Amino acid sequence: MIRTSRPAVDPRVVPFFGTTREGQPLSYNRAPAPDLAPWLARLSVTRMRLVAGQTLACGLFADAAGIRIQLGGHAEVDTVHGVTHQDRSAVFMGPQTKILPVRLSGDFVSVGVAYRPSACTPLLGPIMPQLVDRVTPALYWPEAQLLALFKASDHPEAQLQAIEGLFRERVAALRDIQPEPITARFEEIAFIDPAMSIAQAAREIGVDRRRLERLVVRDFGLPPKQVLRRARALDMASYLRGVADDGEAEALALRYYDESHLIREFGELFGMSPRQFTALPQPLLTMTLEARQARRLEMMGRLAPGQRRPWE
Repeated sequence: MIRTSRPAVDPRVVPFFGTTREGQPLSYNRAPAPDLAPWLARLSVTRMRLVAGQTLACGLFADAAGIRIQLGGHAEVDTVHGVTHQDRSAVFMGPQTKILPVRLSGDFVSVGVAYRPSACTPLLGPIMPQLVDRVTPALYWPEAQLLALFKASDHPEAQLQAIEGLFRERVAALRDIQPEPITARFEEIAFIDPAMSIAQAAREIGVDRRRLERLVVRDFGLPPKQVLRRARALDMASYLRGVADDGEAEALALRYYDESHLIREFGELFGMSPRQFTALPQPLLTMTLEARQARRLEMMGRLAPGQRRPWE
């Protein structure tokens, strides 16, 4: 599907970290420090100033579990277990199977750190399948400890370095425990070629299919087929929101049998058609997709950390 219209922008949202060339607000996001790269997927700071009295209806769809530390504004997130209300708080967000509706108000500020799936079990234990589509109190660290690291007015890079310091201590305490290499390799496949069959992925990794399926469910929280299906949809969503490399448009479309296949799968995960998705302003979701797409291009060696991104 070739995008025929510009993705909608909400003019009431004031961006802090610039915009794409099409006007989509951006977060401050980057890769983790090299020593934490086997453990963490991405770090980000999100800031949005909303008009007084405005409630922004948006969504959140992240493929990586992680911590979100909210320092300003009010958020309501619809989860499988009901609506969560977040003000100044630290929560753990499990991996998602579909978009979660979110409503924001006030001057919204949050610091986020996404775990690599291969590091989830060493860091947290084999509990990821229980956390899918859930928002829970922050795991491992007390909320007060996480909140004490930051002020909303801190420079974003200082905020990210503070959270890296906390994880560095946690990783050092694990001693000889390391991320799962099989899961890490499957994560790369999900980014590079999510149209690959599970049997072929097992051959590429050099592992028995049943073992691959067991480890992926343990670490991603989802079966391999669902992980790849989600990756295809998130890549397409990034393109529709204008935060992907336009040169990949045809390749992304060819991952689907035809347009009806795309519309059906996209609708199941996002609750709307691709055209509706393009026409609806979704600043928070777009920031999440942009950070994921930057990481994907960096993993593929097509973008160096800190390099100007194709959509900027």
